[in-house]
This record gives sequence, C-alpha cells and structure tokens, in this order.
Amino acid sequence: MNPHQTIRLAVIDDDSGFVTVLTKRTDAAGWEQRTLGGAIPPEELVAMKLNVLLVDLGVLGDESWGYLERVCGMLPDLGVVVCTGRSTVAQRVRGLRLGVDDWITKPCHPEEVIARVEAVSRRRRRSRPHVEAGPVVAGELEIRADRFQAFVAGNSLDLTRREFELLQLLADARGQVLEREAIYQRVWGYAMAHGDRSVDVFIRKLRQKLEKRSPAWSYIHTHFGVGYRFDPESASNADAPVREVRGDAEVASGLHAEQLVAS
Repeated sequence: MNPHQTIRLAVIDDDSGFVTVLTKRTDAAGWEQRTLGGAIPPEELVAMKLNVLLVDLGVLGDESWGYLERVCGMLPDLGVVVCTGRSTVAQRVRGLRLGVDDWITKPCHPEEVIARVEAVSRRRRRSRPHVEAGPVVAGELEIRADRFQAFVAGNSLDLTRREFELLQLLADARGQVLEREAIYQRVWGYAMAHGDRSVDVFIRKLRQKLEKRSPAWSYIHTHFGVGYRFDPESASNADAPVREVRGDAEVASGLHAEQLVAS
C-alpha cells in the first residue's frame, strides 16, 4: 500500500468487533475513517469528502436497496463497497447493477476489506480526468489547482474551496456553456433538487470577488434557462452586445454579465 495515499472511508456497520479491528487497520494505514450508526442523507456524505463508503446491508434493513440506489445515483464519484452476510447471486447482481463497486461476504478478514477498499479507490482515482499542476491564465486571472486558489496580480481572491471548484470547472470548459444541473452534479457531487438556486448564488459570489480584483475584465457569462460560460472579455469590449441564450433562442443584450444572473 502506498503510505502517502490517504483514503477517507465511512463505515455503516453495527458489528463492534469487526469495526474495532478495521479501525486499527485503517489507522495503521493512515486513512481517515468514520463509523456511522445507520443510513444518513447522501448530502451529508458529500460534506465528508469521502473516497469510499463501506456498508453492511443488514444494518439498513428494509431500506437497504432504496438507500443504495439513492447513494449510487446521487454520488457517482463515491466508491461503494457492500460488506455483509450471506447473499444470493441475484442480490449481488442487483447491487452491482445499482452502482456498487465491490461486494464482500462476511465473515471476512479485515486485510481483505482494506485491500478491496484501496482497489476501489484506486480505480475511481484513475478514472477521473487528469488535472494539470501548472497554472491556468485567463485575462488577469491566474488559477492554481495545486493551491486551490486563484490570483490577480499576485493577490489571492480568497475563495472558499467550493467557489474555487466552481471556478476551475468553468475555466476548464472555457468557451463552453455548462448547464446548471451538470455544474451542480460535478461540484456538489449529487443531483440538483428542483428549485435549488445554489449554483446561481455561488456564481454571484464568485463574480463579486472577480469584479472587485479584476474590474477591467468580465469572466463568467449567463445563458438564460441553460447555465454559464467562462470566457474572459476585457472592458474595451463592454459596449458590444453580449449574445446570450434564452432557451433555444439567441438574443442580444448590452447588460453587464452580473445583471444576467437567472432569477
């Protein structure tokens, strides 16, 4: 095992003996482990920034399959490993088709659990797009993925982690329109609820910080009813009409980008 690889693992299991032994193994491996008493909302799992969820279906009872379906559907980047008692082929196939990454049958050796969790985390990591360590320069803005921060003339924008993730996502897709639902899925990590305005709120906060430090540039443009596009434009072009998208129709607008946040 790579001693420098830190895995954030959450365990849903009420077998105190198994959890105690597993905790000793994960502590020795340098992992971060949290033991949960039962099913918790997927939104709370997102906040934990987990790599893998290890779950005993016996703890969840009748809601086990519905919970697995919600977690796998709403958190596509989370590795899910079922570690439970005897099961049928049909049950294992059902779990894997719902999105479970691996299935372990109890009784099992903790070292096997560790190895399987590590393998799931490794496969997930390899499947993610490679992030270049070098800075991205756009207008007066310098985006440093290695520092989770952005700078203008050497001065930090003091972004929160989520604001930075949002900015980096938009900048990586420079010139492309990203739909709100896709932005939410990739930054928050689960499906966007109907009526949720989190993306718009964070875009507004991000624009305010960009405009304060780099007033001569406009970076984020709104496409009404669709989403947002990152495409730096200098103030010298501010008087030119900005083409926005309202549904399927394009309209010309001379409004500033901050005034184009969808209501």
